[in-house]
Amino acid sequence: MAIVAASIFVFMYAVIVSEKIHRTVAAVIGALAMIITGILSFDKALSHVDFNTLGLLVGMMVLVGITAHTGLFDFVAIRAAQAAKAEPRRILIYLGLITAVFSGFLDNVTTVLLMVPVTFSITQKLHLSPKPFLLTQIIASNVGGTATLIGDPPNIMIGSAVPHLTFNAFIANLAPIAFLCLAAVMIIVEWLYRDQLHTKPELQAEVMAMDAHKQLKDRMLLWKSLFVLALTVLGFFTHSMLHLESAVIALSGGFLLLLLAGGSHHLVESSMKAVEWATLFFFIGLFIAVGGLIETGIIGDLAQKAVEITGGDVTATAMLVLWLSAIVSSVLDNIPFVATMIPLIQGMGTMGISNLDPVWWSLALGACLGGNGTLVGASANLIVAGLAQERGVRITFMHYLKVGFPLMLLTILLSTIYVYLRYLL
Repeated sequence: MAIVAASIFVFMYAVIVSEKIHRTVAAVIGALAMIITGILSFDKALSHVDFNTLGLLVGMMVLVGITAHTGLFDFVAIRAAQAAKAEPRRILIYLGLITAVFSGFLDNVTTVLLMVPVTFSITQKLHLSPKPFLLTQIIASNVGGTATLIGDPPNIMIGSAVPHLTFNAFIANLAPIAFLCLAAVMIIVEWLYRDQLHTKPELQAEVMAMDAHKQLKDRMLLWKSLFVLALTVLGFFTHSMLHLESAVIALSGGFLLLLLAGGSHHLVESSMKAVEWATLFFFIGLFIAVGGLIETGIIGDLAQKAVEITGGDVTATAMLVLWLSAIVSSVLDNIPFVATMIPLIQGMGTMGISNLDPVWWSLALGACLGGNGTLVGASANLIVAGLAQERGVRITFMHYLKVGFPLMLLTILLSTIYVYLRYLL
């Protein structure tokens, strides 16, 4: 059954990479194949679907979809462009930095849902290709999310499993390397896309002369949207104390705004159209397909053998976990891999190793930064690709791979040096 599961997953992944058919179709067929062949029962397949992630996506898509009607994103777009003097290179850097900072204190998915409409608004006004900006924000969101406990799901999982790794501990240990990686990434992408970051002086002058306040169409709905958005952000900050899942926070925000906005049939229907259903079904298919690998023991065996290879040496284990996490997380969803690695690393404590912190930080860095390796490596990547496709901009797997994978390797190399010098030397 393990061979069958591996064959289904490899074939599914090859179809996704080839882009001969839509990735959602490939993922759902792969998931169905896992069920039809008996690798997973229907109930077991559903148990592998992360409904917290799906609920978070739906809630934030509804919230962002309603807020878009207020003209807020156009207002922010013009303000950001004017702060950058309508210079494309500066705009690229500004939006990348904003994305990274937001991703540290919101989840990555929420951040890109807010940033993508802003990006399209700016690039349309300056007649620029949105691809360099979107790819930069994907990478920046994953790097920024690495810096804090709540920035990326793997960090939340690790923090829950290891109580002494607090919110402040994550910032103290991971924020410095996240900042270094972000600086390196921004320098490279700005150079890489330098030939595409040019616009006409008259377009710049038009942007600088625009009155951003005229973009605000519905002031009453705007204040309601900002109020609910603030409540939602506060909910994300405090959800662990409230004992509420992030999906509950996001769905509460989205449907509270629907209620405050009047809850009319037209508004509800238009808000549902803002939900990226193709992206949601892709996630469902991917969760189930990866679930087949988990149930047949493939992921568990891989993690177990990796830990055994090091013989319990902290330095070797930390380096292996860092690189293995990065490579695996670039092609698989990092959540099931981290879920498998946590008990294995905890088990090393019984082998007489007193300080496992370097291994935990290596796992966090590898899983979070590894998500930049491919288009399917992290939720934010797929969300941006889905939102872009809805607007007629296609980010292909191979195009992203050429940019994302080398930058992922660079950030992991920087992380290797950082972990060794700070914890292992």
